[in-house]
Amino acid sequence: MKRPLSSPQVKSGQNLERLDELFKVAGLVRSRRKTSPDIMSPLRKMRRDAATREELALPVARPPLTKNGIGLIQIPAWREKKTTSKWLWHGFSTRLGGTSRVYCAEDASGELNLGFTAADNREAVIANRRLLAEAVSGDKSTPLVTLRQFHSNLVVIAGASDAGRERPRKADGVITAEPGLLIAIQTADCIPVLVADRKRRVVAGFHAGWRGTAKRIVELGVGRMRLEFGSRPEDLIAAIGPGVGQCCYAIGEEVLSEFESQFSYARELFREVFDSDPVRKKYPMLFLTQRAPGHSPIGPALHLNLIEANRRQLLDAGLRPAAISLTGGCTSCQTDLFFSHRASQGHAGRTMSVIGIRATG
Repeated sequence: MKRPLSSPQVKSGQNLERLDELFKVAGLVRSRRKTSPDIMSPLRKMRRDAATREELALPVARPPLTKNGIGLIQIPAWREKKTTSKWLWHGFSTRLGGTSRVYCAEDASGELNLGFTAADNREAVIANRRLLAEAVSGDKSTPLVTLRQFHSNLVVIAGASDAGRERPRKADGVITAEPGLLIAIQTADCIPVLVADRKRRVVAGFHAGWRGTAKRIVELGVGRMRLEFGSRPEDLIAAIGPGVGQCCYAIGEEVLSEFESQFSYARELFREVFDSDPVRKKYPMLFLTQRAPGHSPIGPALHLNLIEANRRQLLDAGLRPAAISLTGGCTSCQTDLFFSHRASQGHAGRTMSVIGIRATG
């Protein structure tokens, strides 16, 4: 016969229930040590949800060149709607056009590297930045505010005094309500996120690699817009630009552990991906090893969907699903359109995602 629970046991159970409720509000899950330990690796547990790279790829079409000859991706709804087109500047650059010669083929005319990388000529990058400003705002002298990005969740408020600084401010998110300038996020695989307040005319840009995403930079950034400018989530629109797609973003299990410590939905962001190598398919015996199952480097890998992770943060911040636009495009798959740090083993330029408020309108 079961002994009735003593008063301390009942109180302990009630405390745990209250604790679980608090964790649920915060989007976390309490570790229950009394449950049986799961000795299976995350990869083995996800095997039932496996996919190929081709199934997960979200390519973007090659954009038409602007009048000054660069490739620029824009959100059609932002460009066409009267509520935003009259006052909002924005664009996601590609590597098409420009004057840089470091990362392109010898017979190419040049590319649009927008980052001051060690390999490129500074004057070429400055010329490229003017081309981008001209394509987005119509004026190549439009001030451009950049950051020294370091994979944090630090967000700063910017103004005209931040444009052209010799040493940009150190942060991974930037917000402005000042007209006449463009704020910029540099990427070469990480996810750029642009946000605009349609009513109060405030704009923001966020650099979201896996570290910044795990630190909730986008969610915190929207919170900063609400705190500093009174922005309401229902008035916000957002665009998630090109970055490394889940098709190509293989990570280690330590990244899964980091996300699981922060998000109750973490498992939904990961898939096990099989490489559809035609040689491996035709000659599978060449790739067999004597290692125990699950310990061979050959086989499926764990892939993270950074784009969906940041979309979820925008939703958690209160944005409507219909207010969030995705450009598509994988920087690692489509190296003809984008620079990719991963695909080029570090020898890559930088694209820029920019947003701003027209000086008049």
